[in-house]
Amino acid sequence: MKLCRFDDNRLGLVKDRGVHDVTIAFDVLPEFSYPLPTHDAMIANLPAVGKRILEVTWYPPIPAESLKLLSPVANPGKIVAAPVNYQKHHAEAAQDPRIHSGNPAHTLTIQQAGLFLKANSSLVGPGQGVAICKPERRTDHEVELAFVIGKPGANISREDALSYVAGYAIGLDISLRGSEDRSFRKSPDGYTVLGPWLVTADEIANPGELDLSLTVNGETRQSSNTRHMILGVAELIELASSFYTLHPGDIFLTGTPEGVSPIVAGDRIVATIEKIGSMEVEVRSA
Repeated sequence: MKLCRFDDNRLGLVKDRGVHDVTIAFDVLPEFSYPLPTHDAMIANLPAVGKRILEVTWYPPIPAESLKLLSPVANPGKIVAAPVNYQKHHAEAAQDPRIHSGNPAHTLTIQQAGLFLKANSSLVGPGQGVAICKPERRTDHEVELAFVIGKPGANISREDALSYVAGYAIGLDISLRGSEDRSFRKSPDGYTVLGPWLVTADEIANPGELDLSLTVNGETRQSSNTRHMILGVAELIELASSFYTLHPGDIFLTGTPEGVSPIVAGDRIVATIEKIGSMEVEVRSA
């Protein structure tokens, strides 16, 4: 099942080359009072929402390109990101001063650096685009396989890890280059793009064998396969959950392959991952 959020927080089922409005399926979500939960309610109740979608009447499909696609996850508790998780990107980052900007963190392996967190306020969908916040500095694209946690867990073994995944999406980790900590310079508003929809985990048996690519204005900049990740999805869950509890709706960005390069206002990014699809993202001035 492919689920998207669009326009004014509508829920869509992506099928038959279009999007069916199934917002009525939200009626199975529990009501909350203050303090509100610190996880995403739809993801926490995804099996019930999916069952309800199959019960309701589907509206005629709408072309996806006519919709403003939002992040398929509205309320993540946290966004977890993996640095230098492809060996060739680690090499290019360490060797190119235009990427590492003298930041010694780029010389560390992912095992040494660990993971980092991005601000939830950086999250947008592809229809919202990317606004360059510091045009005087270099800003890069980074295409990444993203996945979303579906149930709470801590100290999760890699053998059990995939059972905690609700689904997969395409992620863009937009990166401002500089000497600051990753969490700071990768967290401006709009610098985490998630979409175009969430593909439920049952549709992707092996997340470690997916082609991914990115073009800017039609020119291929990145092209690789998730088999080249240093730590795969299961290992990333094992590592993260050994430090903090994971909750439904937590988003993981799994790292980017080689080929990162600058983007500027006016560029059009197309990011593609096998079995998920493609998303188009416009870059603009803030």
